[in-house]
Amino acid sequence: MFNMTVKEQLFAIFVKAGDDFVSGAKIAQELGVTRNAVWKAVESLRKDGYEIEATPNIGYKLADDNNILSSHSISRFIKTKDIFHFDVRKSLSSTNTILREIAATGAGEGYVLVADEQTAGKGRMGRSFHSPSGCGIYFSILLRPKLKKDSITYITPAAAVSVWSAIQTVTGIDTGIKWVNDLIYNGKKVCGILTEATFDMESGAIDEVVLGIGINVASPKDGYPDELDDKITALFSDNTLHGNIRSELIAATLDNFWNFYSDLNPERFIDIYKNRSTIIGHAINIISPGEITKASALDIDDECRLIVKYENGEIATLNAGEVSIRSG
Repeated sequence: MFNMTVKEQLFAIFVKAGDDFVSGAKIAQELGVTRNAVWKAVESLRKDGYEIEATPNIGYKLADDNNILSSHSISRFIKTKDIFHFDVRKSLSSTNTILREIAATGAGEGYVLVADEQTAGKGRMGRSFHSPSGCGIYFSILLRPKLKKDSITYITPAAAVSVWSAIQTVTGIDTGIKWVNDLIYNGKKVCGILTEATFDMESGAIDEVVLGIGINVASPKDGYPDELDDKITALFSDNTLHGNIRSELIAATLDNFWNFYSDLNPERFIDIYKNRSTIIGHAINIISPGEITKASALDIDDECRLIVKYENGEIATLNAGEVSIRSG
């Protein structure tokens, strides 16, 4: 526990103990501090928002209902060990933006930047991603893939299936996937995924990929802005998050994604990606800067590409892009 404060060490002890109480005397002995120092660390954790149960002559433990994001709270649920380095911040402009800056300093693959709040969250095509404090999940992971350039397109659909599976496992809620990067619940967007890559200008090789994921877990107390209210939703309609659900969702998503990423073959996730599609069989708009083209979504092929039919009868295959279901 080198370079960790007493409070951080205490939290790690609580996480390791799980549902078991740990006596103040045992904690003091393990950390080499006084009982008074242990008490002060407990109070400091409580001021940070953690609920800690205390029973006389028995000890302390983390209460089951803790909704504070931390590296320890996420690590508690992660199964893919020794891969991820968690950096959890209270507030950031954008996890993708800041992680790209961190990547430029030489940070390694598996660096995960998590924010409780984003003040300038990023979406596709320059859009913003509403990221209020305490009710969502906003994180980015740094990847340094040894992949062919064409294979990078599999990262986003693999991430979408990873989030779909995590939500279903942790909450029991079933969502849909809107090609290429959104998850849909009750007809509205509940999760957005933004993949940004940097290439070596001379070799054309992939230098780094920053994969950003934002999930609306609970509705904000004041609701969503008027311009977004008919477009986005949350997994839970109330604004109370129970237990460690955000930490569990992050851990499950990362476990699922790393399983796919370690052998990035679309055959491993394409069936779910297609079966959970919300647009196959629908009339759609294909959105590009300054232009909207009408088409029908026919299918998704084994390379995760969208097969469409334009109004003039032409059939085309899209590798990437922005689409929306057309009403009427």
